[in-house]
Amino acid sequence: MLLSDILYQVKIKSVAGRTGIEVTDIQIDSRKIKPGSAFVAVRGGSADGHQFIEKAIANGASVIICEDPLPLHQPPGSGREGITYVQVEQSSAAAAYMAGNFFGRPSVKIKLVGITGTNGKTTIATLLYKLFTRLGYKCGLLSTVENQVGDKVVPATHTTPDAISLNQLLSQMVEEGCSHVFMETSSHAIHQHRVTGLQYAGGIFSNITHDHLDYHQTFDEYIRVKKAFFDSLSASAFAISNADDKRGAVMLQNTHAKKYYYSLKTVADFKGKILDNNLGGLMMTVNDVEVHFRLIGEFNAYNLLAVYGAAICLGEDKMDVLRCLSELTGAEGRFDYRVSAKEKVIAIVDYAHTPDALLNVLATIKKLKRGFEQVITVVGCGGDRDKTKRPVMAEAACEYSDKVIFTSDNPRSEDPAQIIKDMEAGLSAAAKRKYIAIVDRREAIKTAISLAKPEDIILIAGKGHEKYQEIKGVRHHFDDKEIVSEMFEMLDK
Repeated sequence: MLLSDILYQVKIKSVAGRTGIEVTDIQIDSRKIKPGSAFVAVRGGSADGHQFIEKAIANGASVIICEDPLPLHQPPGSGREGITYVQVEQSSAAAAYMAGNFFGRPSVKIKLVGITGTNGKTTIATLLYKLFTRLGYKCGLLSTVENQVGDKVVPATHTTPDAISLNQLLSQMVEEGCSHVFMETSSHAIHQHRVTGLQYAGGIFSNITHDHLDYHQTFDEYIRVKKAFFDSLSASAFAISNADDKRGAVMLQNTHAKKYYYSLKTVADFKGKILDNNLGGLMMTVNDVEVHFRLIGEFNAYNLLAVYGAAICLGEDKMDVLRCLSELTGAEGRFDYRVSAKEKVIAIVDYAHTPDALLNVLATIKKLKRGFEQVITVVGCGGDRDKTKRPVMAEAACEYSDKVIFTSDNPRSEDPAQIIKDMEAGLSAAAKRKYIAIVDRREAIKTAISLAKPEDIILIAGKGHEKYQEIKGVRHHFDDKEIVSEMFEMLDK
């Protein structure tokens, strides 16, 4: 494709060289450059792509996209003859527009729905994918757990892939005949322009609580970034927001899209009411229609309303939608529970890794209790992430549990013992009497199960679907559900 065509919509400051040359591919990683590639030097949190321009040229790049001033001349014999330099206002945005153009603007050819918020993104995206597949459509899914192109699974490395990988995946989905794509849209992806230039059919806001302050620095900035997603939606799109979240209306304040709200507590376009909530599922009304769902908990009632609303906005029949939704299970590692055969101990594995998500899960467990069962919570906090939520997570776990075990999550580059100390800081005297610390996560889960009496409930929080534990930059195989199954086999002998 001609460079001039790839640069459509990019904000260019100056050009040195020809734009009528052919480009074979676009890369933001200099190690992937081949002869004929365009290299986009993107400034990131851990590295600046401008430092790798020389390496990209050595690997055969014929085009350099950058923010720095362009070289005034190319000395003969420098190895740079024929290289085109394009100075742009913002490399990250340029990479997104260029990727969209290079792959034929795939988002225009599908109905793309983005889901953003602190909690619930994965469940909403997964339920929409399952629902529309059951309704007879070929669909794509881009989520924290996995990416799917039709029925083909593509491993997920980020909640939202980089702009080039994302447009390439969307292009594959178009080629495979997908009509709908449901995508988690993280605040990092919005801020880093990974989703810039995409054409959305609609957007969904789940909720917002304190998270990612290690990245966004302030809660106001976190809100601003989330809101920017809805501000960018077109007038032909729909925007659905949680009316019960105190920032729900703010999110849609300046959007051009058609506005809709869902709620359990107030008048809304998509109104729900919980009639019963137990291990067998949720009985609720949705716009006055009584339905039984297989998912559990108030937080899932909100997720189901968001999914229902999106399906209606996409033109589906409400009774078909509710019938199919009633048959679906949620995403892996979201309130994923096992019951031991003999002792009837319940173990719940959940991805809850924010204070609000943990409180939601514990509140749901409290409603499932019949009065005598203990709640034993195993919880840790991730390393190299927002430290301010560590004591808040610990306090929440202690307040709503009978016993708590603080342990490792993904310590990454940090000392797991220090992370636990950060969690312990600020605990009340009553909370301190409830917990023990066991750094080894396997031992922590094993201890929780050994402490459990018949019909007690164990919550293992933080990792959910993850099949690894990251320690000092190395990912080791680790699966909470696998360990629970092993321990339950021993318990039931």
